[in-house]
Amino acid sequence: MSDTAPDLTRFSINQMTVKQLSLPDLTAACRELGVGNVGLWREPVQAYGVEAAAKLVREAGLTVTTLCRGGFLTATDPDERARALADNRRAVDEAATLGTDTLVLVSGGLPAGDKDLRAARERIADALAELAPYAEQHGVRLAIEPLHPMYASDRCVVSTLTQALDLAERFPAHQVGVTVDTYHIWWDDRAAQQIARAGAGDRIHTFQLADWTTPLPEGVLDGRGQIGDGAIDMREWKGYVEAAGYTGAIEVELFNEGLWARDGREVLAETAARFVEHVGQ
Repeated sequence: MSDTAPDLTRFSINQMTVKQLSLPDLTAACRELGVGNVGLWREPVQAYGVEAAAKLVREAGLTVTTLCRGGFLTATDPDERARALADNRRAVDEAATLGTDTLVLVSGGLPAGDKDLRAARERIADALAELAPYAEQHGVRLAIEPLHPMYASDRCVVSTLTQALDLAERFPAHQVGVTVDTYHIWWDDRAAQQIARAGAGDRIHTFQLADWTTPLPEGVLDGRGQIGDGAIDMREWKGYVEAAGYTGAIEVELFNEGLWARDGREVLAETAARFVEHVGQ
C-alpha cells in the first residue's frame, strides 16, 4: 500500500451494499482494495455454506464485524414463537462459526390483527431472556437495531434508541446491546443523548451508515442512499458514537436498487472512497 493510500482500518462493507457480488468475488474485491472488514448476511452465507464461508473469509484475512440478521420475535402463536427462537439460536451458531461476536436483531412487526406495540415489545424481552444466555455461551452479543418508525407495523416495533436501550438494559451489556444505524435514527432529536446513554453502558455493539435521500422510492426498504448523497451529516454521527466511547468498525449498509444494478467492485471502491471523504479515519 502506498503512502497516499486511504486508511480503511475502520471501514466495513456490509454484504448487502454489494449483494450482486458472490461471496468469493466480495472477498477478492476486499483484498484488492485493502478492505479488511465485512458484515455478512445469513441468506447468502447459508447458500454458500456456513463452514465454507467461514473458511473463505478467514483465508482472505477478513474480519467479520457483524452477522445480519436475527430477530422477528413478536409472534403470539406458540408454534411461530418456537420456530423464531430456534432460528435465532441457529443465527447465533452461524455468527460463532463465522467468527463475529455481534448478531444484529431486527425485532419484528405486529402480528396480523394485533395493534398492541407495547405487548409486542414485551414479547421481544421474553425472547431475549431465552436467547441472551445462549448467545453468551457462544461468545456472541445481540445488537437490537431500532428501525425507522415507518417499519413499525410490519418489520420492527422498536423504532428508537430509547426503546432499544429500554429492552437491552434488562440484560448484561455483554449479552445485549444496540445497533446505531444513521438511516433509522437521524431524524430523532433524542438520539445523540441515547447514544451517550448506550456508550456509558458499553452497549454500542455496532455502528452502521446509510444516507437518507429523497424522494423515497416505492418500497422504501431499498432506498438507502450512498453516503454523501443525502441529508445526514456522517461526521456528526461518528462524533456522537466516538464521544460515547465507540472505537470499533463502521459498517456501510446500503439497500439500493441503483447500486445493485452496477458493477459490484465499482460500488465497493466508490463506497470506500465516500467513507474516507464523508466519515474520515
